[in-house]
Parts: sequence; C-alpha cells; structure tokens
Amino acid sequence: MNHDEIAPPSERARWEAFAVCTGVAALTILDLAKINVGLPTIEVSLGGGSTELQLIVAGYALAYGLALVPSGRLGDLVSRKIMFMLGLSAFTMASVACAIAPTIEWLVIGRIFQGIAAGIQMPQVLGLIQTLFVGKERGWAFGLFGGVMGVSTAFGPALGGLLVTVGGESDGWRLVFWMNVPLGILALGLAWWFLPADQTRVKARINLDLVGILLLGITVFSVMLPFVLTTGRVSDDSRRWFSLAIFALALGGFIAWEKRLQADHGSPLIKFVLLRTQSYRNGVLIASGYFATTPAIFLLITLYVQQGLRLAALYAGLISVPFAFVSGYSSWIAGRIVHKWGARLVVVGLVLNFLGYLPVFVIAAYAPPEHTPWLISLSLITAGAGGGLVISANQTLTLEEVPVKDGGAAGSVMQVGQRAGTAIGTAVVAATYFSQIYQKPGSSLTIADYTTAFHKGLVVALSILLFTLIVAVIDLKKTP
Repeated sequence: MNHDEIAPPSERARWEAFAVCTGVAALTILDLAKINVGLPTIEVSLGGGSTELQLIVAGYALAYGLALVPSGRLGDLVSRKIMFMLGLSAFTMASVACAIAPTIEWLVIGRIFQGIAAGIQMPQVLGLIQTLFVGKERGWAFGLFGGVMGVSTAFGPALGGLLVTVGGESDGWRLVFWMNVPLGILALGLAWWFLPADQTRVKARINLDLVGILLLGITVFSVMLPFVLTTGRVSDDSRRWFSLAIFALALGGFIAWEKRLQADHGSPLIKFVLLRTQSYRNGVLIASGYFATTPAIFLLITLYVQQGLRLAALYAGLISVPFAFVSGYSSWIAGRIVHKWGARLVVVGLVLNFLGYLPVFVIAAYAPPEHTPWLISLSLITAGAGGGLVISANQTLTLEEVPVKDGGAAGSVMQVGQRAGTAIGTAVVAATYFSQIYQKPGSSLTIADYTTAFHKGLVVALSILLFTLIVAVIDLKKTP
C-alpha cells in the first residue's frame, strides 16, 4: 500500500475540526430523540398505527446502525472527510423528504434513508477524533463528545416539543425535519473549511463484504420485526415470532461467514480479533445495553404524559431537560477523571442511572397527575448524572486499546451496537406499551390503563439496564 503523509494539524485546527464533527453528530442524535414528542401528532396527521410509529423511531436507528460499519471501512480506506460530507449531504436531502411526506409510508421510508445518511457520517466523526487526539487529550475530547451526545439524546424531546408547538398540532412535526436543512447546509460549508485531509491516505482495493452486510441486516431486522408487529390487537399474527428462528440462523451464518473471511485474509465486516480485547468487547456490550434503555425510556415517558396525562408536546419534551444538563456536566467531569477511575466510573454511572429511574414507578402510580411530570423530571436528575458518566467513560475506555488505524472500524462496530440496541430496545419496550393500550377501545382508556402500560414498558427497559450493570461489574472484576 502507498501512503501519502500529510502534516498534522495545529492544536487550534484540531479543536475546530472536533467542534464541526461533534456538532453534526449531535444533529443526527437529536433527530433520533426529538421526533418522539411528534409521534402523537403524526398519528393524527398522517394516520398509521403502532407499527408505523415504531418504525419511525426504530427504523431510523436500525438503518443508522447497518450503515455504520461499511461506511467506517470506506472512511478508513478512502477519505473520512469525503465520506463525512457525503453523509451530511444525504442527511440534509432525506430531511427534506421527511418534511414534505404526504403519507405515513413516505415518512417511514424517508426516516430509513435519513438513518442510512446518519450512519455514513458518524464513523467518520469517531475516526477523526481517534486520529486527531492522543493520551489524556483524547480522553478529554471523548468526554466532551460524550457529554454533547448525552445532552442531545435528552434535550431532543424538548426541542421537538418546541418545534411541534410553534408549527401547530397538525403539521408542527414537519418543523422537526425542516430544522435540519439550514443547519445541514451550514455544516457542509464548515466541514469543507475546517475538517483536515486524512493523515494517511491508503490506496487499497475496497471490499465492502456485501454478504456480511446482508447477513447482519437480516439478523437485526429479524429480531426486531416481531416486536414492531406487536400491537396488542386480536388481529396480531402469531406467526410473526417465527422471525426469531430466522434471527438465530442469520446470526450463526454471519459469525461463520465473518470468521471464514478473516481466515482467508479477506476484509470482514467486523474484525472479531478486536473483540478479543476485553475493554473493547465489554465496552460494546455496555454501550449497546445503555442505548437499548435510555431512548426507550424517554419514548415511554413522552407517550405516557402525552396520551395518558394529556400533556402538550412542549411540556412533555421539557421533562428530560434536567437529565440533559446534568448528564452533559457529568460527562465532562468523567472525561477528566476516567484515566484515574477507569472501569469503576462506568459501574458508578450505571448504578446512579438505575436508581434515578426506579422512583418513576412510584411517581406514576401514586403521585397526583398534575405533579407527575415535575416529579419524574426531578428523578431524572440522578439518572442523568449516571448517564453522563457511562457515555463518556465507556466511550474512552472502549477505544483506548484499539489501534488508531482501526479507529473508524472499531468506532463503527460500537455505534452499530448502540443503534441496534436503540432499535431493538425501542421496539420491545414500545411493543409492551402499545400491546397494553390497544387491548381496549381508545374511548374507554383511563389514566390507570396508561399507567399500567407505562409500568410494563419500564420493567422491560430496566431489566435490560440491570443486565448491562451486571456486565459492567463483571468487567470491573476482570480488570487488573
């Protein structure tokens, strides 16, 4: 292979590039979260049932996840800057398609393409941060990056609620997508100006492992499908659960194919050799579990307070604001102390996160409806403090022992875990909620019915979070 070395950028140039990358990454994460508060108005405006509403959220996350690894490979081999701008351009155009969607089917397809575009640009962000920073400075960069991602995840519903309110109950959700257009165009100019040319250009034959991409897509889609199709109605087809058999076969086929490709000195989609590194393997599991929980819980809270408590979209979105600010601050702190605390910081964060969600059970069951949103918001402060520690510390520790040359691919696999976790977690938790709601006619539903559905969904989400905590504790015990 031929390498054309390029002089490393100055400290100022590195942080300018970091700001552009992080801003665009935040835009894609915001799009995952801010649509939540628009779901009830989308249902009224375009029609559709629980399956379509779940696909608007989970379909975006799924497409996002599946695009990450091949895009990370292309960024490593060709140019992270070019791939970043390609993904950003596609994301902006897909946002226009979503904003003008005349039907629910059009919107679902638009969201899937939007997810693919987001998946093209995110691994370039992680690869660039890996390349631009080293040592403690990298920890600070990932800490700040994690803080911005945490704030974006939690602040998304509030921003979405504001846009829905400004645009009106019938079509306000369209502003959620229109917002991306001028920001995307601005970001394209900034990226062209501030993003550095790749430190090392690698001239090599590109092998995207199309078989691996297909098998991975079938694996994630088949495990998510039966939950997306679960509505609680009598008409639900029990044969949908046969999809889990396809999942088992596809997963086995994917692992076998990737190992064979590696043995034949090919270019596998996922380098399983990276998973031999304990910090990386467990970090991916922890990230997947955390992101299978947090977006799902935010979706649950949004649906519950809007449908059950009849809260307006703006106020429903504001519930997560304390979580956003606290998680951003704790993430920044974690980036500065992660090298001292190590994996213990992740365990502490998960414990705080879990304890912050537990009171929500009692609040939803016993608090007066007019006080419920306020009390949930207060409880989320503890959850946010823990969430910030988890995101920042785990991001740094997971990639710490990964060679820089594999930064894009390794970061992509981690993001696949996060987005697949989000897609599956959202589908499972939302299916639990909707299956309870749709057991009765809409006109006969009471607050108690919505509360029961909310509790059942919360049990599922916190079970996933508890499993994640167990993985983190095991990882801590094995850490020398």
